[in-house]
Amino acid sequence: MDRLMVLRLDVQGCEAEAQFNGVPLLRATAQQPVALLPVHEFTLVGGNELALVLHPGPAGAAPPPPEPRLADGQTFASLRLLLPRLDGVAHPASARSLAQLDWAPAADSVYEAPLTLRHAVQLPTAFPRWRWLDAPPVTDVAASRPLVAAFLLEIALGLARGNPEPWLQATRLRLEEQASAYQRPLADDVARLRRHLAGLQAQGLKMVLPAAAQLQLRPVAGGRLLDCLASDGGPALRGSLAGGGHSGAQLAWPARVAVVEGRCYVLR
Repeated sequence: MDRLMVLRLDVQGCEAEAQFNGVPLLRATAQQPVALLPVHEFTLVGGNELALVLHPGPAGAAPPPPEPRLADGQTFASLRLLLPRLDGVAHPASARSLAQLDWAPAADSVYEAPLTLRHAVQLPTAFPRWRWLDAPPVTDVAASRPLVAAFLLEIALGLARGNPEPWLQATRLRLEEQASAYQRPLADDVARLRRHLAGLQAQGLKMVLPAAAQLQLRPVAGGRLLDCLASDGGPALRGSLAGGGHSGAQLAWPARVAVVEGRCYVLR
């Protein structure tokens, strides 16, 4: 594999969220105006959908009601699906653009926000059918919260005690599909993850233990996955380093969970 598919979001003067096939993947703000991410494991064979959400509101919270805004002519957002070389830069000037969504309201024009723009694109990919596409939609998110919270707590306790096995087991299917998506040996990915977690433990990893009362579950991918978020909209699985050269560094592990017959699986 000599190229990557990368989603790139650029903004000026606003906040925007990028979604790919129903999964929110990127946020950019006036303070952090560029965000990008390889997206092979979210890409479907054939029809795909990009979505650009302007002024989306807090991550994980219900979208605020639309309200009118007056454009200043200086605000814009641009979402692109790029195909740079592995050793290249994921930038429109140097990489092929497979699809794009642009928003730049003229000065003094009125628009309502939140505003969602969508774009369908056909991609001639050869990926397998990802398991998350066949997960059953979660019909009662609130009822699933205690189950998901207990699942996340077991993972966090394992990491806090230096035992990576609950996390490795919970993400086994995701690891398999990511290895396939990026044409990497699965054993190498697992070994690399083990080394990474061991290194964090050696640096004094301190986990934040998820609590059901603070856990936010955002249905994504048509309700097939629940994005596990903390009260501030960041990943619910998080921690910090207490010692070593990176003392105080904040860490987070995104977890998008499928619930199948009373069991949880981190599929993305």
